[in-house]
Amino acid sequence: MSNDPLSTTFAALADPTRRAILERLAEGDATVGELAEPFAMTLPAISKHLAVLERAGLVTKSRDGQRRNCRITATPLRNATTWLNEYRRHWEANLDSLDSYLTRIQQSTDKERPS
Repeated sequence: MSNDPLSTTFAALADPTRRAILERLAEGDATVGELAEPFAMTLPAISKHLAVLERAGLVTKSRDGQRRNCRITATPLRNATTWLNEYRRHWEANLDSLDSYLTRIQQSTDKERPS
């Protein structure tokens, strides 16, 4: 994976299993076993997904005795949202301009039609 934090975040989010894990963690902390329950995959496979999420800074793990609790981390998601919002504003402005242009064309076409 890239050293660029935003690229690492998007690469981690590209997998539907990892997104589902984050959705579950958004509800609260969970153990690796709890995170694995809804998936038809082994604990080592879930652990690999969690490792990718950890490298991206999206998840942190802590130990409480035998339990390995996982917690979502908001900062990488906030950074990705900020980046995406810049493009959202750009495209909304372009779409608003297109809408204005199409409205003007429609109005001029309506004026040219015989009554």
